[in-house]
Amino acid sequence: MKARSWMGGVALVSLCMSGAALAAPSAERVAEDLKFNEETTQVGLDVRLGAGGLAGRGGDVTQVGPMVGIAAGAQPWRFLGVEAGVEGQRLPIDDPRIGEGEAMYRYNVGLLAKAGPLLAQDKLRPYVGVGAGVSYLNATNGAENLYRNDFITEVPLAAGLDYRFGNGIFAGARASYRVLFGEEFADAATIDGDSGGNLLNIAATVGGRF
Repeated sequence: MKARSWMGGVALVSLCMSGAALAAPSAERVAEDLKFNEETTQVGLDVRLGAGGLAGRGGDVTQVGPMVGIAAGAQPWRFLGVEAGVEGQRLPIDDPRIGEGEAMYRYNVGLLAKAGPLLAQDKLRPYVGVGAGVSYLNATNGAENLYRNDFITEVPLAAGLDYRFGNGIFAGARASYRVLFGEEFADAATIDGDSGGNLLNIAATVGGRF
């Protein structure tokens, strides 16, 4: 029986902010100008299920695979929101030189800013988003002679649609195209030593706001 590696990568995302100069407006004034109200800011949690795959050289040696994710979000302003989330994905390896059932497992942490209007009596929200993230790719044991574990950086570009039901429950769909940097997981498996390629995922989401 094959042993499979489920070791995940841990990524730390930090944001440093500098102090305001004396001539700059105060944080309270900025919040007032943007009509930010902490008491009315909606926060929530959602889960997503979907599938996707790599393009480019990375897509030549992998197949479409399932993904699952969870994200915490906030809506500080009516048309602008932010979220932080984690994802896990299995990308089957398509390579006759290794046995069947081998895969690259992707573990991701990321941030996303979203913007979009509220329509249909504030029940429907189409949106677009952009963010940043880090993923750890983990090769299963039987593929490690040609495929390696790898850290990659990502710039996700997203478009989606959410529909809000009563009691803060919502459901929706999202497509995300992730521009990847630093891929080396399949360099030894490709003729030209190139693992480059981007990632497209499509997912259904369900969650709640309060």
